Order: sequence, then C-alpha cells, then structure tokens
Amino acid sequence: MADNSIQQALLDEPPNMLRRKPSEGTKRFRRCRTTPSTDPDPKQAEDSSAAQAKELFKEIRPSFKLVGLLLFIYLLMGVIIFYLVMDQISGKRTNRVLDALYFCIVTMTSVGYGDLVPNSDTTKLLACAFVFTGMAIIALFISKSADYLVEKQEVLFFKALHMNMKGDEAKLLRAMEANRIKYKFYTAAVLLVMAVVAGTVFLWKVEKLSLVDSFYCVCATITTLGYGDKSFSSKLGRLFAVFWIVTSTIIMAQFILYLAELYTEQRQKMLAKWVLTRRITTMDLEAADLNGDRQVGAAEFVLYKLKELGKINQEEISSFLEEFDKLDVDQSGTLSAYDLTLAQTGQ
Repeated sequence: MADNSIQQALLDEPPNMLRRKPSEGTKRFRRCRTTPSTDPDPKQAEDSSAAQAKELFKEIRPSFKLVGLLLFIYLLMGVIIFYLVMDQISGKRTNRVLDALYFCIVTMTSVGYGDLVPNSDTTKLLACAFVFTGMAIIALFISKSADYLVEKQEVLFFKALHMNMKGDEAKLLRAMEANRIKYKFYTAAVLLVMAVVAGTVFLWKVEKLSLVDSFYCVCATITTLGYGDKSFSSKLGRLFAVFWIVTSTIIMAQFILYLAELYTEQRQKMLAKWVLTRRITTMDLEAADLNGDRQVGAAEFVLYKLKELGKINQEEISSFLEEFDKLDVDQSGTLSAYDLTLAQTGQ
C-alpha cells in the first residue's frame, strides 16, 4: 500500500509537489494527463527501452565469440612462436607442442611456476610481450566465461535450494533476483571447491605428490602465486594443467569478485534499513524542501530519501531538470506528445 501511495503521489498533481507558477519562469513537475491517444503502449515503451539498454551494453562489452577468438589467436601464435624457440627455454621437457602451450598458459595466467624459463634475450622479450597481452585477454575471458559458467550453475543451485518451495514461477524468479549476488557467491564457492579437489586428487594420483604437497601446489596455482617448487611435470599432467589452470583461476577470480559484491550489498542493505527506519527531524524536512515553500510533498520526500541512500545526487537531479526544460518546448510546465514532436523536430 505504501508503494502504491507514493507512486500515486508522484503521478498525480498534489498542491505542494515541486510546483511553481509558469509566469515566474518556473515549472510544475507532474505527469501530463492530456497526452493524446497516439502515445505508444507503456509496456511496449518499457520493453523498447530495455531492449535499447541491452543493445547498448552489448556494444560496449565485447562478445564472448570475440573474446574466444582473441584467446584462440593468442594461444595459436604463442604455441607457434615458443615451439620455434623452445631450445632457448630451459626446464623439464615433455612434448615440444604441449610444452609451448603449457608455457603460454602459465604465462597468461601469471602463475609462472618456473619449471620452464626463458634463457635468452629473445625469449625473455617474447615472454614480456606475451604476459601483458595474455593478462589483458584473460581478464576479458574471465569476465565472459565466468559469467556464463556461474549463471548457468546459479539456476541449478537455486532450484536445488527451493525445490519444495510452493508458488508460481514469477514468485521464484523474484526471489532469485533479490538474492542474485548471494546465489552467485554460493555457486562460485562450490565450483572453487570442486576445482581444488580435482587438482589436488590429480596431483596426488598422477604426479605422485604427497597429499599436502598436492594441496599446496593447487593453492599456489589458483591464487597465481606459482612458487615453482611443485608443479606439473609429466606429459599427462601438463595436458591436464592447460585446461585446469585456466578454469580454476577464472573461478577463483569470480569468487573474490562475488565476495566483495556480497559484502557491498550487505552494507547497502544496512544503510537502506537505517535510512528507512530512522525518525525524521525538522532538519530533514528543511533539507527535503526543494522549492522552499516550507512544505514537503511526496516527490520531494522520495528524492530526499534517494539522495540519502546514495541512489541519486544533486547533479543528477539538475541534469534531469535540464532535460525536462529542453523537452518542454512550449514552456507549459508539462510534457506531452506535442512537446516531444517539437523537440525532435528542432533537433
């Protein structure tokens, strides 16, 4: 009921809601109720805006295919180049092609075990170039592949937790959206544990390390420390490492990211709870009185609360009012389809 009353107050025209006389060069801020019937359907307009926003962010962020293509080109070039200069790289060898790919992976992820080391000026300069290029590509790849991986598992994780929960699908989706960061964190944590267990068991059984050394090597790898005293030395081990190192470092990065996001979200919820439950004082009313009429309307009160929550600031409010002034071509203090037509024609 409270949400409906606030929404109604924002849409209607109460006497004290940011309203001033047009003759004094100021505007009345309300929704125009004289809009012609030619206006588009609100639902269609909302869907169109959402589609435009989605398309905008799609253009800003590189696609998964593009990132995958860049990674493939990077690894292909790395394998060819380091295959040709493998004689200038010291360390234990298994297979020339596999060693070149393995060297690219440990360089790109900044693990750097030290089991394969450049020993000439040429290979050292190549390693410097590949480490910077690889870290940039792996950052993009982490962003894309981890989002895809975690979000797919997130749905399964949510359904497993709420398989006995009664209610329609829309209710479940709302509950999932409200706890999205939490479920992503839990999913990343589960995947991280699985990666640690898989790596530890493999090193223990295949590389014949002790259980402690296996776990130690796994932790040094997924945190990209790469001490180098323990690493993958067999042909099968390096083949496993090519896929496992990339996957585990990606999951570790996302785990840290979601942990930070979860902490930030909890802090924001605590702030929101304090803002919404604390007692309003006369000083708050004075600060919320935007038009100086000694009365605070619903719109002014909502804007003040949003400013307290950090959702909006005075500069943004001013920019919105400037946009309103530009659209209000006839200076009537209201917006209609006629104003929008004139504004678009003027552009």
